[in-house]
Amino acid sequence: MTAGLDTPDRRGRTGLDRHGRDLTGNPRVRVRDVDVLSCDWYVLRRTTFDYQHSDGHWSREQRETYDRGDGATVLLHNAERRTVLLTRQFRLPAYVNGHPDGMLIEAAAGLLDGDAPEEAIRREAAEETGHVIGAPEPVFTVYMSPGSVTERLHFYAAPYDPVTTVTTVADGYGVAEEGEDIATVELPFDEALAMIRSGDIADAKTIMLLQWAALDGPFRHPGPPSAPVP
Repeated sequence: MTAGLDTPDRRGRTGLDRHGRDLTGNPRVRVRDVDVLSCDWYVLRRTTFDYQHSDGHWSREQRETYDRGDGATVLLHNAERRTVLLTRQFRLPAYVNGHPDGMLIEAAAGLLDGDAPEEAIRREAAEETGHVIGAPEPVFTVYMSPGSVTERLHFYAAPYDPVTTVTTVADGYGVAEEGEDIATVELPFDEALAMIRSGDIADAKTIMLLQWAALDGPFRHPGPPSAPVP
């Protein structure tokens, strides 16, 4: 009996080795086997499949996928003051892979944990920044690292009022039971863009949201007036 397969793992899951076996959307892919390598909290799988190449020949392939669930992120902005509200927190994977101190400046984000994306990001914005947001504006949904991670991230934007928060805390935001210790960082929008160029903002989702805000979002430059129709 194996936890996560035929008996519940510590999150109560079974049948984790059946994920992806019944996919039929691509006739050039035939899934042969799925092995669960780890399911301590998230799930690491090794999938064996046959793949038909463009020249018609088939090959047997294996890939590992890391399944941590889908997530959502939001850029909190104040167009009148031309500011954005970001977070700063310690990220161990970045720290062990070359970041000087592991303290990343990021847009608020979190996993869906069974909630709809909009509901999840309203929850995460309150937990990580103390701000209640209205209906967030959908921006796009993307695969963040499709070579190995299954996660889809739902991107949103929402205005915030700098004088209104849900809670005021002395020691940081986040869920203490999950080890979170999150500080908020309010920045002029132009300074945040400059921090991308300098490398002080190195988080992909945050860079994508800031660039969207400059190109199509609340801080875009107005285009030239339309020519009158003759």
